[in-house]
Order: sequence, then structure tokens, then C-alpha cells
Amino acid sequence: MTSSVTSSTAGRVVRPYRAVRTRTADSPAPSGRWIPFLVFLLPTAVVLACVMPGIGHRQLWRDEHCTWWASSIRYPELGLLIQHIDVVFAPFYALMHAWVLLAGTSPAALRLPEGLAMAASAGLLGLVGRQMFTPRAGLLAGLLFALVPTVTRYGQEARPYAFAVFFSLLATLLLLRALERPTLKLWTLYTLAITLTGLSHLVALCVVAAHAVAVLRARRGGDHFVHWAFGCAVVMGTSTVVPMIAKGSGQARQIALNNATSRDLVTYPMELFGSWFAGGVVMGLGVVGLLTAGRKVAAVPAVWAVLPPVLTFLTSDRLHLFLPRYLLFTVPAWLLLAAAGADRCADALTRAARTGRQRRLAGGALLTAAVAVFALQMWPAVATVRQDLPDEPDFAAAGRIVTAGQRAGDGILYNGTFEVRKAMAYELRDRARPEDVMMKLTPQQAGLYSAHECDVPATCLADRRRLWLVSTALGDARADMRPGTAAALAGFEVVRTERLRNLTVQLLQRRGG
Repeated sequence: MTSSVTSSTAGRVVRPYRAVRTRTADSPAPSGRWIPFLVFLLPTAVVLACVMPGIGHRQLWRDEHCTWWASSIRYPELGLLIQHIDVVFAPFYALMHAWVLLAGTSPAALRLPEGLAMAASAGLLGLVGRQMFTPRAGLLAGLLFALVPTVTRYGQEARPYAFAVFFSLLATLLLLRALERPTLKLWTLYTLAITLTGLSHLVALCVVAAHAVAVLRARRGGDHFVHWAFGCAVVMGTSTVVPMIAKGSGQARQIALNNATSRDLVTYPMELFGSWFAGGVVMGLGVVGLLTAGRKVAAVPAVWAVLPPVLTFLTSDRLHLFLPRYLLFTVPAWLLLAAAGADRCADALTRAARTGRQRRLAGGALLTAAVAVFALQMWPAVATVRQDLPDEPDFAAAGRIVTAGQRAGDGILYNGTFEVRKAMAYELRDRARPEDVMMKLTPQQAGLYSAHECDVPATCLADRRRLWLVSTALGDARADMRPGTAAALAGFEVVRTERLRNLTVQLLQRRGG
């Protein structure tokens, strides 16, 4: 796909579909092939330095247990699972299924692909910023991205959000390059990137709206071919995602509780960036960038940053998609605007310098100092997101207690929310474990994350002398238990109780046994 549409000005050929890029008179002109490598590699290295230390220290939480489960069962069982739930994550689970065969199922192994994807995203953001604005703005955006606490948080999480960030950035970069130098290769790669963006997370396809803004600008610049190429790429790129969307619409009940309120909208900056300081600084500078970078240039990241949360919030009562982690792919857009704003501020503050070289050096020093201050402010928050989530039960400690205290013939049963059975299955995956005495139908057979339990609990517990009860119920470990199960446990007495974070482990022994 190439275009012959050009225009001539004073004997010079100009391509009207050049990438969305502006430079001030004092901005450094990129000379040398090493600049793109620097813009890509430096932010990538900083993200690796933030994400990789302690990547396996924080214990898995409930959503990551789903990733482990879905990627550990056999493919036919995975096919049965997605018939009932999580079909929108099926591509991610299929990828992770192949990965765990090679790397294992430790927390670090499960999170390594996401950490690498997030690191590469920082480099891609630098290149997108270079393409849109200047190399300095791109480098600044990539470095700020590396220091945002949620980048570390979701770079250390075995869920597909890091891939959504990566592929949305890759698609954006490929589109900008296709607008600058339209070729069949670039438009084909862009089509593939759109497909992968949708397969990583459906909400991330909102980035296509921002791409449409760039295409519209190119068309107004004189390229009458670009909208056809873009339209074909979007149609072909999203066609493979349509069946997943259709199937997933019937499974929306699994997130039906995600009804956004005005409070969620107020706390959105903090949840999206991981701290109020980060959200305030980035969004504040983003507004400066929007006002100073030029309406045509800033329109692409502005639509990318604002449209997805607005759409998901307004439709939250039906689609239930207004969750900051679903919108993580908008963080790069905010940082592009923030970097453009900071770049313009640096230019304004160093305007008194006598020469262009002095202005560039002074501006670079000023921005370096600003990044250093931002890093100092962010580091405590980055350290915090590496720790166990405060609302999650301490299943790792429960696994250690059961492993150390179990005897041959022991049984185990579960009570409460948080999918206790699945979490304990992960913690006991490589160890001898008590028999799940209440399980009638396994999760694999049921095509769910949960099992079908025994219809007559007294019969299932009849030959048991000792039982381990793991419960997330607050206060009484047997609260909200099925009446039949509670009645069957009346014949057991509690001989040991361990109170953990949001979790209770009890050892029960049959009376008179």
C-alpha cells in the first residue's frame, strides 16, 4: 500500500501524511542514528530496574490465581472454562499456558512476561514521543512512565494489562510511521498490532479513536488514500476480535458488580497512577502540554487519554468496564502530554540563554532535575506496590500452616469468598495436600474456577477424623457456611486456630476421636 499523493512547494516535494510531530526553533535536531536507541533503551532499563527486583516476592492475588489456574489446566479444559467465564482473556491464557510449560508456575515465572512487556512499553513510549514531538520529549515521557507506581504494580502482575499497554503503543508507533512513509509492510504490521491490542484487552481498542484523529489530520493535509488504508486495517484487525466480543457479552455478569460511582471518578487519578502526587503532576503537566503543544499535535494523545475513561464511565451501568487497571493503556497518553508540557516549560524558563546550545543544555539540566525530584517522590509508592495487597488474605501463610501440621488421612474444606479453594490449590500445588473432602465435581469438570460441592456433607465427612478449615469469613470461621456443612461439622471440635490477615485456619477433630 503506497500512495503517490504528494504536493510541491517551491520545487520541494512534501508528503502531507508526515507523522504528527512538531519542534520549536530551539529544540534539538536529531542527528545521529544512536538517538532512537537511547530513547528506547534508557526508559526500558529504568523500568527493568523498578519491576524486576522482588518480582516474585508479593504473593499472588485472586485474579492472578485465575491466570495460574487457566494456564495450568489442559487445553480442552481451558476450552470448557472459557465457555462459561473469561473468554476475553482466552488469548492471554493460551499464551501463558505455553509459557508455564517452559518457566514453571512460581510467582516470578508467571509475572516475568508482563514485566518484560512493561519494560518494552517504556521504550516504545519514548519512540512515540520522539515521533510526535521531539526526542527529548519522548525520552522524558519514557522515564516518567518508568517511575509511575502502577507501572511497577502491573509489571509485577500475571494479568494481561501490561500487554494491552505494549500493543496499544506498538500500534500507535506503527500508524505514525505508516502515515509518514506508507508502505504495505507498515500497514500490514499495523493491522496485526490492532489485532493483538484487542486480544490483550478489549477496552484497549479505544486507542483506535485516537488513531482516527491522526488519520483525519493526514487526510486534511492532502493524503486522500490514507483513510482507505486505515479503514481496511481497522476492519481486518478487529475482525478476529469480534467473536470474542460476542461471546464475552454473555459473560458480563462476572463483572456486574463493577458499577462506577462519582467517588470512583474522583479517585481515578490516584488509582490510575498509583498515587495522588503522580496523578496530579502528570495530569497537570498534561493540561499544560495540551494547551501549549498545539491543538492538532496534542489531539491524538488527548483523545487517547480522555475518551476511554469517559466512555467506560458513562456505560458502566451496562458494560461495567470502568476500572483503572482496564484503562492502564491510557497512562502513556497522559505522559506524552505531560512530557510535551514539561518540554515547553523548560524552553520558556531557559529562553534567556544566549545561544541555542546553551538553551538546550539548560533545558536538559532542568528536566533532569525534575525527573530526579519525581523519582524521589515516587520511590516510596513504588516500594509499596511491591508488597502484598492489604485487602487480600494471606493464603501463603495458610499453605505453610497446613503443610506443616497435616497428617495422613486429613481432609480440607473451605468457606468464604475470594475463591479460597483455588488460592489454596496454588499454595499447595507442589506439596502433599489433604484431600478436598467436600468436592463432588472438580473445577476442570465443571468448567469453572470453583468446584461443585457434596450434596450431603455428613456423608462426605463420615470417615474423617481431622479436618482443616480455611475460611475468609470475618469473625466466626463458619459464618455464612452452607447449613448442611455447618450441621455436619457440629460433630467436630476446634483444636487449633490461626488468625492470619483476612483469613482463618482451623484444625478440627472429631469429638470422641
